[in-house]
Amino acid sequence: MVTDLEEWVEEFARNVSAQTAAIARGDAKSGNRHADRYIAAVRKLKAQGDAGRDALALLLKHSDKDVSTMAAAFLLRYRTAEAKAVLEEAARGEGLIAFEAAQVLKSWELGVWALDPG
Repeated sequence: MVTDLEEWVEEFARNVSAQTAAIARGDAKSGNRHADRYIAAVRKLKAQGDAGRDALALLLKHSDKDVSTMAAAFLLRYRTAEAKAVLEEAARGEGLIAFEAAQVLKSWELGVWALDPG
């Protein structure tokens, strides 16, 4: 039986991947719709406290770098060392995900990162 937490984690991963595909084909409207869906999944997970964040943290090792990097961005305050490692690895790459990872790390260092206000 799939739990709500597992369902929300899968919803997050599925929509991050779908957003990446939409952006690659120049479909901003679809990309935004998928972003809304993965953000909704994160909100549901966060509402479960540590259990929800722990469930999302499973995605830090996801094979899709877009998924692991986006999960890291949302978990930076909660799982700082693990999330920073994922973001730093992604930032060394190329493309949009590398840029996004670098921006998250820059915001974190400047103290203006705010995806998880606590």
